Amino acid sequence: MTQPITDEQAAWFEESFQRLVANAEKTIVGKTRVVELAFATMVSEGHLLLEDVPGTGKTALARAMSATVRGIGKRIQFTPDLLPGDVTGITVYDQRAMEFHFHEGPVFANVLLADEINRASPKTQSALLEVMEERHVTVDGVSHEVPRPFMVIATQNPVEQAGTYRLPEAQLDRFLMKTSIGYPDHASTLRILQRGGGDEQLGAVITPEALQGMTELAQGVRVDPRIADYIVRLVEATRSAAETALGASVRGALALGRASRTWAAAHGRAYVTPDDVKDLAQPVLGHRLILQPEAEFDGVTAEAVLGQILLDTVPPAVSATA
Repeated sequence: MTQPITDEQAAWFEESFQRLVANAEKTIVGKTRVVELAFATMVSEGHLLLEDVPGTGKTALARAMSATVRGIGKRIQFTPDLLPGDVTGITVYDQRAMEFHFHEGPVFANVLLADEINRASPKTQSALLEVMEERHVTVDGVSHEVPRPFMVIATQNPVEQAGTYRLPEAQLDRFLMKTSIGYPDHASTLRILQRGGGDEQLGAVITPEALQGMTELAQGVRVDPRIADYIVRLVEATRSAAETALGASVRGALALGRASRTWAAAHGRAYVTPDDVKDLAQPVLGHRLILQPEAEFDGVTAEAVLGQILLDTVPPAVSATA
Protein backbone atom coordinates (compact mmCIF):
# COMPACT_ATOMS: atom_id res chain seq x y z
CA MET A 1 0.00 0.00 0.00
CA THR A 2 1.27 3.47 -0.92
CA GLN A 3 2.42 5.53 2.06
CA PRO A 4 0.80 8.99 2.44
CA ILE A 5 3.12 11.83 1.51
CA THR A 6 4.21 14.14 4.33
CA ASP A 7 4.34 17.94 4.19
CA GLU A 8 8.15 17.79 4.19
CA GLN A 9 8.16 15.39 1.26
CA ALA A 10 5.67 17.60 -0.58
CA ALA A 11 7.98 20.60 -0.08
CA TRP A 12 10.95 18.58 -1.44
CA PHE A 13 8.79 17.46 -4.38
CA GLU A 14 7.87 21.06 -5.21
CA GLU A 15 11.49 22.18 -5.09
CA SER A 16 12.63 19.27 -7.27
CA PHE A 17 9.81 19.82 -9.76
CA GLN A 18 10.61 23.51 -10.11
CA ARG A 19 14.27 22.67 -10.77
CA LEU A 20 13.20 20.34 -13.58
CA VAL A 21 11.01 23.04 -15.11
CA ALA A 22 13.62 25.81 -14.72
CA ASN A 23 16.28 23.69 -16.39
CA ALA A 24 14.11 22.85 -19.41
CA GLU A 25 13.01 26.48 -19.70
CA LYS A 26 16.57 27.41 -20.63
CA THR A 27 15.64 25.89 -23.99
CA ILE A 28 11.85 26.27 -24.09
CA VAL A 29 11.65 30.00 -23.42
CA GLY A 30 8.44 31.60 -22.16
CA LYS A 31 6.37 28.41 -22.05
CA THR A 32 6.25 27.66 -18.33
CA ARG A 33 2.80 26.03 -18.32
CA VAL A 34 3.62 23.73 -21.22
CA VAL A 35 6.87 22.63 -19.56
CA GLU A 36 5.06 22.09 -16.24
CA LEU A 37 2.41 19.96 -17.96
CA ALA A 38 5.10 17.95 -19.75
CA PHE A 39 7.00 17.15 -16.54
CA ALA A 40 3.75 16.44 -14.68
CA THR A 41 3.00 13.92 -17.43
CA MET A 42 6.43 12.36 -17.06
CA VAL A 43 6.25 12.11 -13.26
CA SER A 44 2.74 10.62 -13.60
CA GLU A 45 4.20 7.96 -15.94
CA GLY A 46 2.04 9.19 -18.79
CA HIS A 47 2.49 10.28 -22.39
CA LEU A 48 2.04 13.67 -24.04
CA LEU A 49 0.37 14.53 -27.36
CA LEU A 50 1.27 17.84 -29.01
CA GLU A 51 -0.77 19.23 -31.90
CA ASP A 52 1.08 22.23 -33.20
CA VAL A 53 2.46 24.09 -36.18
CA PRO A 54 6.08 23.42 -37.27
CA GLY A 55 8.96 25.25 -35.63
CA THR A 56 7.53 25.79 -32.16
CA GLY A 57 10.07 23.68 -30.25
CA LYS A 58 8.53 20.22 -30.00
CA THR A 59 11.83 18.44 -30.66
CA ALA A 60 13.65 20.85 -28.36
CA LEU A 61 11.18 20.06 -25.57
CA ALA A 62 11.80 16.32 -25.86
CA ARG A 63 15.58 16.84 -25.87
CA ALA A 64 15.43 19.20 -22.90
CA MET A 65 13.38 16.73 -20.86
CA SER A 66 15.65 13.76 -21.55
CA ALA A 67 18.75 15.85 -20.75
CA THR A 68 17.20 17.17 -17.54
CA VAL A 69 16.58 13.67 -16.16
CA ARG A 70 19.89 12.27 -17.51
CA GLY A 71 17.94 9.99 -19.80
CA ILE A 72 18.11 8.60 -23.32
CA GLY A 73 16.18 10.59 -25.90
CA LYS A 74 15.30 9.25 -29.34
CA ARG A 75 13.19 10.47 -32.25
CA ILE A 76 11.12 8.71 -34.90
CA GLN A 77 9.94 10.59 -37.97
CA PHE A 78 6.62 8.94 -38.81
CA THR A 79 6.05 8.58 -42.57
CA PRO A 80 3.52 6.57 -44.63
CA ASP A 81 6.14 3.87 -45.39
CA LEU A 82 7.24 3.38 -41.75
CA LEU A 83 6.78 -0.22 -40.56
CA PRO A 84 5.97 -1.48 -37.04
CA GLY A 85 9.40 -3.12 -36.81
CA ASP A 86 11.02 0.26 -37.44
CA VAL A 87 9.44 1.39 -34.17
CA THR A 88 9.72 -1.62 -31.85
CA GLY A 89 12.75 -3.44 -33.27
CA ILE A 90 13.19 -6.73 -35.10
CA THR A 91 14.62 -10.20 -34.57
CA VAL A 92 17.53 -11.02 -36.89
CA TYR A 93 18.99 -14.49 -37.52
CA ASP A 94 22.77 -14.75 -37.07
CA GLN A 95 23.95 -17.47 -39.47
CA ARG A 96 27.35 -17.81 -37.79
CA ALA A 97 26.01 -18.28 -34.29
CA MET A 98 22.91 -20.04 -35.63
CA GLU A 99 20.65 -18.07 -33.29
CA PHE A 100 18.28 -15.13 -33.33
CA HIS A 101 19.21 -11.72 -31.90
CA PHE A 102 16.83 -8.90 -31.06
CA HIS A 103 17.78 -5.49 -32.45
CA GLU A 104 16.16 -2.78 -30.35
CA GLY A 105 14.03 -0.13 -32.02
CA PRO A 106 13.86 3.56 -31.09
CA VAL A 107 11.21 2.88 -28.40
CA PHE A 108 14.02 1.78 -26.10
CA ALA A 109 14.52 5.26 -24.66
CA ASN A 110 13.46 7.36 -21.69
CA VAL A 111 11.88 10.06 -23.85
CA LEU A 112 10.68 9.08 -27.32
CA LEU A 113 9.64 11.81 -29.74
CA ALA A 114 7.14 10.35 -32.20
CA ASP A 115 7.15 13.15 -34.75
CA GLU A 116 4.06 13.58 -36.93
CA ILE A 117 2.59 10.35 -35.62
CA ASN A 118 -0.58 10.65 -37.67
CA ARG A 119 1.33 10.54 -40.97
CA ALA A 120 2.01 6.81 -40.50
CA SER A 121 -0.50 4.07 -41.25
CA PRO A 122 -2.82 2.82 -38.49
CA LYS A 123 -0.86 -0.46 -38.39
CA THR A 124 2.36 1.39 -37.54
CA GLN A 125 0.61 3.71 -35.09
CA SER A 126 -0.67 0.64 -33.25
CA ALA A 127 2.91 -0.55 -32.70
CA LEU A 128 3.08 2.02 -29.90
CA LEU A 129 -0.06 0.85 -28.10
CA GLU A 130 1.51 -2.00 -26.15
CA VAL A 131 4.64 -0.13 -25.06
CA MET A 132 2.67 2.96 -24.03
CA GLU A 133 0.44 0.90 -21.76
CA GLU A 134 2.66 -1.97 -20.60
CA ARG A 135 6.20 -0.49 -20.82
CA HIS A 136 7.40 -3.44 -22.90
CA VAL A 137 7.26 -4.63 -26.50
CA THR A 138 6.59 -8.16 -27.70
CA VAL A 139 8.47 -9.28 -30.81
CA ASP A 140 8.17 -12.84 -32.06
CA GLY A 141 6.52 -13.86 -28.80
CA VAL A 142 9.30 -12.49 -26.57
CA SER A 143 8.73 -9.47 -24.29
CA HIS A 144 11.41 -6.80 -23.94
CA GLU A 145 11.23 -4.15 -21.20
CA VAL A 146 11.90 -0.51 -22.07
CA PRO A 147 13.89 1.76 -19.72
CA ARG A 148 12.20 3.59 -16.84
CA PRO A 149 11.10 6.31 -16.87
CA PHE A 150 9.52 5.92 -20.28
CA MET A 151 7.54 8.67 -21.98
CA VAL A 152 6.24 9.20 -25.50
CA ILE A 153 5.93 12.77 -26.74
CA ALA A 154 3.94 12.50 -29.96
CA THR A 155 3.27 15.36 -32.35
CA GLN A 156 0.48 15.36 -34.88
CA ASN A 157 -0.65 17.49 -37.78
CA PRO A 158 -4.19 18.80 -37.94
CA VAL A 159 -6.25 16.05 -39.59
CA GLU A 160 -7.33 18.43 -42.34
CA GLN A 161 -3.83 18.22 -43.81
CA ALA A 162 -3.23 15.81 -46.69
CA GLY A 163 -1.59 12.46 -45.95
CA THR A 164 -2.71 12.12 -42.33
CA TYR A 165 -4.53 9.33 -40.53
CA ARG A 166 -6.72 10.21 -37.57
CA LEU A 167 -5.46 8.56 -34.38
CA PRO A 168 -7.92 5.88 -33.21
CA GLU A 169 -9.81 6.54 -29.99
CA ALA A 170 -7.97 3.70 -28.22
CA GLN A 171 -4.63 5.35 -28.90
CA LEU A 172 -5.78 8.86 -28.01
CA ASP A 173 -6.96 7.43 -24.69
CA ARG A 174 -3.42 6.30 -23.88
CA PHE A 175 -2.07 9.85 -23.88
CA LEU A 176 -2.31 11.32 -20.41
CA MET A 177 -2.40 14.88 -21.72
CA LYS A 178 -2.70 16.83 -24.95
CA THR A 179 -1.51 20.41 -25.34
CA SER A 180 0.30 22.70 -27.74
CA ILE A 181 3.39 24.86 -27.39
CA GLY A 182 2.42 27.69 -29.71
CA TYR A 183 4.53 30.61 -30.82
CA PRO A 184 6.55 32.48 -28.17
CA ASP A 185 5.60 36.04 -27.27
CA HIS A 186 7.59 39.05 -28.45
CA ALA A 187 9.99 39.18 -25.48
CA SER A 188 10.68 35.43 -25.61
CA THR A 189 11.33 35.55 -29.36
CA LEU A 190 13.87 38.33 -28.78
CA ARG A 191 15.68 36.20 -26.18
CA ILE A 192 15.79 33.28 -28.62
CA LEU A 193 17.19 35.51 -31.38
CA GLN A 194 19.82 37.03 -29.08
CA ARG A 195 21.27 33.62 -28.25
CA GLY A 196 21.36 32.69 -31.93
CA GLY A 197 18.47 30.24 -31.98
CA GLY A 198 20.59 27.26 -30.91
CA ASP A 199 19.52 24.83 -28.20
CA GLU A 200 21.00 25.44 -24.75
CA GLN A 201 23.40 22.71 -23.63
CA LEU A 202 21.58 21.41 -20.59
CA GLY A 203 22.98 19.48 -17.68
CA ALA A 204 21.01 16.91 -15.72
CA VAL A 205 19.38 18.02 -12.49
CA ILE A 206 17.99 14.64 -11.43
CA THR A 207 18.64 10.96 -12.05
CA PRO A 208 16.08 8.53 -13.48
CA GLU A 209 16.04 6.77 -10.11
CA ALA A 210 15.21 9.99 -8.26
CA LEU A 211 12.47 10.72 -10.79
CA GLN A 212 10.98 7.30 -10.03
CA GLY A 213 11.05 8.32 -6.37
CA MET A 214 9.02 11.43 -7.23
CA THR A 215 6.50 9.20 -9.02
CA GLU A 216 6.09 7.05 -5.93
CA LEU A 217 5.71 10.12 -3.70
CA ALA A 218 3.00 11.56 -5.96
CA GLN A 219 1.00 8.36 -5.58
CA GLY A 220 0.81 9.09 -1.85
CA VAL A 221 -0.95 12.45 -2.30
CA ARG A 222 -4.37 12.29 -0.62
CA VAL A 223 -7.53 12.50 -2.71
CA ASP A 224 -10.58 13.33 -0.60
CA PRO A 225 -13.63 11.20 -1.49
CA ARG A 226 -15.44 14.41 -2.45
CA ILE A 227 -12.64 15.22 -4.92
CA ALA A 228 -12.89 11.72 -6.38
CA ASP A 229 -16.65 12.21 -6.73
CA TYR A 230 -16.01 15.54 -8.49
CA ILE A 231 -13.71 13.83 -11.01
CA VAL A 232 -16.33 11.16 -11.69
CA ARG A 233 -19.07 13.78 -12.15
CA LEU A 234 -16.91 15.69 -14.65
CA VAL A 235 -16.19 12.53 -16.63
CA GLU A 236 -19.83 11.47 -16.61
CA ALA A 237 -20.85 14.94 -17.82
CA THR A 238 -18.60 14.53 -20.89
CA ARG A 239 -20.63 11.45 -21.83
CA SER A 240 -24.05 13.02 -21.36
CA ALA A 241 -23.28 16.32 -23.11
CA ALA A 242 -25.45 16.79 -26.19
CA GLU A 243 -22.44 17.74 -28.34
CA THR A 244 -20.42 14.57 -27.66
CA ALA A 245 -20.69 11.27 -29.49
CA LEU A 246 -18.11 9.73 -27.15
CA GLY A 247 -17.11 11.03 -23.73
CA ALA A 248 -14.13 10.31 -21.49
CA SER A 249 -13.56 6.72 -20.40
CA VAL A 250 -12.72 5.28 -17.01
CA ARG A 251 -9.10 5.49 -18.10
CA GLY A 252 -9.67 9.23 -18.46
CA ALA A 253 -10.99 9.46 -14.90
CA LEU A 254 -7.97 7.53 -13.61
CA ALA A 255 -5.65 9.78 -15.62
CA LEU A 256 -7.21 12.93 -14.18
CA GLY A 257 -6.86 11.57 -10.65
CA ARG A 258 -3.24 10.53 -11.19
CA ALA A 259 -2.26 13.82 -12.82
CA SER A 260 -4.01 15.82 -10.10
CA ARG A 261 -1.94 14.06 -7.44
CA THR A 262 1.26 15.04 -9.25
CA TRP A 263 0.01 18.60 -9.79
CA ALA A 264 -0.78 18.97 -6.08
CA ALA A 265 2.67 17.71 -5.05
CA ALA A 266 4.28 20.02 -7.63
CA HIS A 267 2.65 22.89 -5.76
CA GLY A 268 3.88 21.70 -2.37
CA ARG A 269 0.68 20.08 -1.12
CA ALA A 270 0.03 16.60 0.26
CA TYR A 271 -3.61 16.69 -0.88
CA VAL A 272 -5.57 17.43 -4.05
CA THR A 273 -7.87 20.46 -4.29
CA PRO A 274 -10.73 21.12 -6.74
CA ASP A 275 -8.50 23.72 -8.43
CA ASP A 276 -5.94 21.01 -9.26
CA VAL A 277 -8.65 19.05 -11.04
CA LYS A 278 -9.93 22.14 -12.88
CA ASP A 279 -6.38 23.14 -13.93
CA LEU A 280 -5.86 19.77 -15.62
CA ALA A 281 -9.34 18.95 -16.94
CA GLN A 282 -8.70 20.44 -20.39
CA PRO A 283 -5.29 18.83 -21.14
CA VAL A 284 -6.30 15.48 -19.63
CA LEU A 285 -9.86 15.08 -20.92
CA GLY A 286 -10.11 17.28 -24.03
CA HIS A 287 -8.57 14.83 -26.52
CA ARG A 288 -10.76 11.99 -25.27
CA LEU A 289 -13.97 13.66 -26.44
CA ILE A 290 -15.39 12.79 -29.85
CA LEU A 291 -17.94 15.37 -30.95
CA GLN A 292 -21.16 14.81 -32.84
CA PRO A 293 -20.75 15.61 -36.57
CA GLU A 294 -23.43 18.29 -36.29
CA ALA A 295 -21.56 19.98 -33.44
CA GLU A 296 -18.28 19.94 -35.38
CA PHE A 297 -20.06 21.42 -38.39
CA ASP A 298 -21.35 24.22 -36.17
CA GLY A 299 -17.80 25.00 -35.02
CA VAL A 300 -18.12 23.54 -31.51
CA THR A 301 -14.81 22.41 -29.99
CA ALA A 302 -14.01 19.90 -27.27
CA GLU A 303 -12.43 22.76 -25.28
CA ALA A 304 -15.70 24.69 -25.37
CA VAL A 305 -17.70 21.64 -24.28
CA LEU A 306 -15.34 20.99 -21.38
CA GLY A 307 -15.35 24.64 -20.40
CA GLN A 308 -19.12 24.57 -20.10
CA ILE A 309 -18.99 21.31 -18.14
CA LEU A 310 -16.55 22.88 -15.68
CA LEU A 311 -18.95 25.81 -15.24
CA ASP A 312 -21.98 23.57 -14.75
CA THR A 313 -20.37 21.00 -12.42
CA VAL A 314 -20.25 22.32 -8.87
CA PRO A 315 -16.89 21.58 -7.17
CA PRO A 316 -16.91 20.25 -3.60
CA ALA A 317 -16.28 22.55 -0.65
CA VAL A 318 -13.01 21.06 0.56
CA SER A 319 -11.02 22.98 3.16
CA ALA A 320 -7.58 24.34 2.36
CA THR A 321 -6.09 22.01 4.95
CA ALA A 322 -7.63 18.86 3.51
